[in-house]
Amino acid sequence: MLKLFEYNWQVRQDWFDWCESATEKELLERRTGGPGSILYTLFHIIDVEYSWISGLQGKPEPQEPPFEDYASVQKLREYSARCHEEIAPFIYAWNSSMENLLLEEENATEQAESFKYGEIMRHVLAHEIHHIGQMSVWSREIGKQPITANLIRRGLFDS
Repeated sequence: MLKLFEYNWQVRQDWFDWCESATEKELLERRTGGPGSILYTLFHIIDVEYSWISGLQGKPEPQEPPFEDYASVQKLREYSARCHEEIAPFIYAWNSSMENLLLEEENATEQAESFKYGEIMRHVLAHEIHHIGQMSVWSREIGKQPITANLIRRGLFDS
């Protein structure tokens, strides 16, 4: 599972680099089929990962910061790095004994729900991969080559 988190983090950094070649209009334009613009989608990916993993660490649910405070590539890079710094130790410490631990949450109707830690970890991984696919489509719509989604040739399994 760790290798898939590393994959997502690499691909996210590649998308930040990709964003440097796009115009502000292209990055902030509302897109069909996703949470919003390209930059907002990156913000959403970071926020969801940070919120879920913070919960698994027993931390209170963080308040989602206003997107407007991070509506640039550099600010998003910094936000991603800060969140990564807080959650990476937990992800690197992951082991099979954590798989079936339960996170208790209240849903929108204030009813208690339980989720297995392993399910949440996989949800976070799939969530980012899903949105990266949407960004690839949007990239092609504006005439730009998307970031490769290939897992191979990223050096993740060299050691």
